[in-house]
Amino acid sequence: MRSPWGKSRGVVGGRVKPRGGARGVAGRSRGRTSGAGPAWSRGVAGPGRGAGPQGTRPGGLRWQHAGRGPAWPSGAQPGPAPRWPACPSSRWPRIRTSPSTTCPTASSPPQATQDRGLAWPLGTRSWTSVSLSTSSLGPSSPNTRMCSISQLSTASWAWARPPGRKQEHSCRTCCPLAMPGSETTRSFGDGDYTDFYSSRQHATNVGIMFRGKENALMPNWLHLPVGYHGRASSVVVSGTPIRRPMGQMSPDDSKPPVYGACKLLDMELEMAFFVGPGNKFGEPIPISRAHEHIFGMVLMNDWSARDIQKWEYVPLGPFLGKSFGTTISPWVVPMDALMPFVVPNPEQDPKPLPYLRHSQPYTFDINLSVTLKGEGMSQAATICKSNFKYMYWTMLQQLTHHTVNGCNLRPGDLLASGTISGPEPESFGSMLELSWRGTKAIELGNGQTRRFLLDGDEVVITGHCQGDGYRVGFGQCAGKVLPALPPA
Repeated sequence: MRSPWGKSRGVVGGRVKPRGGARGVAGRSRGRTSGAGPAWSRGVAGPGRGAGPQGTRPGGLRWQHAGRGPAWPSGAQPGPAPRWPACPSSRWPRIRTSPSTTCPTASSPPQATQDRGLAWPLGTRSWTSVSLSTSSLGPSSPNTRMCSISQLSTASWAWARPPGRKQEHSCRTCCPLAMPGSETTRSFGDGDYTDFYSSRQHATNVGIMFRGKENALMPNWLHLPVGYHGRASSVVVSGTPIRRPMGQMSPDDSKPPVYGACKLLDMELEMAFFVGPGNKFGEPIPISRAHEHIFGMVLMNDWSARDIQKWEYVPLGPFLGKSFGTTISPWVVPMDALMPFVVPNPEQDPKPLPYLRHSQPYTFDINLSVTLKGEGMSQAATICKSNFKYMYWTMLQQLTHHTVNGCNLRPGDLLASGTISGPEPESFGSMLELSWRGTKAIELGNGQTRRFLLDGDEVVITGHCQGDGYRVGFGQCAGKVLPALPPA
């Protein structure tokens, strides 16, 4: 049966021709004898030959998916990326643009439906979507069609297009919930949220501050990806204001604790991924198949009340110091789109236990930056430039460790990286580190400085992967601090 996507196996179908021998998103991998290459060589828009079942969704939308998950490339490095038309200035997600399509920018983003699923823009006006969980994300808008990710294979995850539409439609990216400025603020309904602590530099910095150089890392840190169960109900989409939390603090260890507004409010530069297909209760996911359960990534700001956190976290970990708000970007970029930017995994010493070992590259070159704009400032100041490639534990290891005890993950669960800090001071991913526990001022320009966040401050996280003349962006993850609201 002929694929409706045409002969090319490119990321958006049609006649996009990759460079010879490309192992990137749109090309075939060299040295393969099977009929279909890995998911990123077959393309996320359609499986091409050897496709699995095909059906028609309501409204005439065609859904097609392959019957098996992606295979791993033979080499440690991907080939050159496909020659997509350039969109060098946009920070909105962009994977391919046709010459006739307007490139969305920060000031002119594509219009989106207010949908509680994941929506792919098929041009600037036509949208389809797929729900992470039909029961948890709520109803879709009248202009979208929904189906469950758990019903789809990893290889393509239901890329759809209206019948008769030519192959020149534009972006192939996803959007949870809504675009910035919409009334929707919940990122997902009943999905769970786990936050890891996977940056060695961040963990070392914090350890030095509170325990000294000799005991910077806890004994378990180099043996497992440390994490904790977070509060899903307060995960919100970019643009939602964050209210300064109230709580207990102990500013003086020699005196009783006090109740009041947090004084040491912080941001944390993070990324996170959504789970696609889940696993059955009691059945761990082996690391060799972990990639089949990772759908795509978003930017994240894990807002933190350092004074509340410091007083409460022993012995059970974060609680009110974290649960008051976590912001994610409105775009979910699928993993297939990120494969051209995969880089070698970090060297791990000591070697992890066998269940956490993998040789497949699953670390990504994603440029990240954080800006801060206070009240009265004419422009935002960049306070951090970092990169996702600095992470010590990979997403495969995080997901595998999460399920090793039989814990069942569900479609739509959100797993976060933890604060992303690099080796240089300007790459530290929190104000706790940038100000070194409040001992140094962070310069914002025009005489303004910060050690921690003030009311009215707006924090914006952006991220992108830079290709040869094109860019894959994540949009932005923004939030503004509102004054505390004591109980009535």
